[in-house]
Amino acid sequence: MPVLFELRDVSLSRGGRRILESVQVEIPAGATAVVGPSGAGKSTLLRLLNRLVDPDSGSISYRDRPLDSYDPLVLRRRVALVPQLPALLEGTVGSNVAYAAQLSGKRSDPERCLRLAGLDPRFAERDVARLSVGERQRAMLGRALAQEPEVLLLDEPTSALDHEARDAIEATLADLRRELEISIVLVSHDPEQARRLGEWVVRMEDGRVAECGPLAEVLA
Repeated sequence: MPVLFELRDVSLSRGGRRILESVQVEIPAGATAVVGPSGAGKSTLLRLLNRLVDPDSGSISYRDRPLDSYDPLVLRRRVALVPQLPALLEGTVGSNVAYAAQLSGKRSDPERCLRLAGLDPRFAERDVARLSVGERQRAMLGRALAQEPEVLLLDEPTSALDHEARDAIEATLADLRRELEISIVLVSHDPEQARRLGEWVVRMEDGRVAECGPLAEVLA
């Protein structure tokens, strides 16, 4: 599989605390699950991949090009992050999707984006304040898809959902992989979710990569 991201000797501290320590890992195209206990550095690793944070030391590349050579805003259109806590703008679902498309210079097609995210296109007219948590998560996914990214970074996308909503989101992500051939990097605390969605696994402990490789080997 072609390599999307390569991290070499990456370290990061915040407030005097070491969050990542000498991380060395390659993340291939396809579906990668980043797993490990709370505080292992999973979400920080994800944010490094689209320059929401930059490392203190070490190097990161995306498709063989140094990540710090990309303009952050341009990079985030290609590598879109869907955060753990939905953060939608005031207004309708459709206006959120259209805003993301405008930022990326793409043609706005809210109905298609919502369909891809597993929402009925009629949700385009729904005020975001009236959405359930699961609907908000799907609206965030639709907004990210409006940018037509190459990679989706997903930070615990189902942690706040019940089992039924979780299963629906996971089915949507599997459909996206088939329909768009988009790559996914998923942070999850749940090894079973990694088994359902991942092909490649990065297992983290105490700010380091403890193991990395095919799903069947790492989560045997």
